[in-house]
Amino acid sequence: MMESFVLIKVGTGEQLNFAKTAKEEIARIKGVVEVYGVFGRYDLIAHVKAHDLDTLSRIIMDKIRSIAGVLNTESLSNRLLTPFNIFR
Repeated sequence: MMESFVLIKVGTGEQLNFAKTAKEEIARIKGVVEVYGVFGRYDLIAHVKAHDLDTLSRIIMDKIRSIAGVLNTESLSNRLLTPFNIFR
């Protein structure tokens, strides 16, 4: 199982209304767990989970990046491992 936190930059200036629309569209994508609006370099953060890296890549590259107003993304990905006690 893979997961990623996808940092998303949407249009600027008069295009800021894209943030709300993009957030709603991203939230409807299968595999997207949550979407947050944030302040700073990026406008949205999407928490995405998928069974494998290929599926995760398709969600980010083909679905999130194709939404109108999305200018760029940066992904922080992680492979989910079986929980274990690190203090054993």
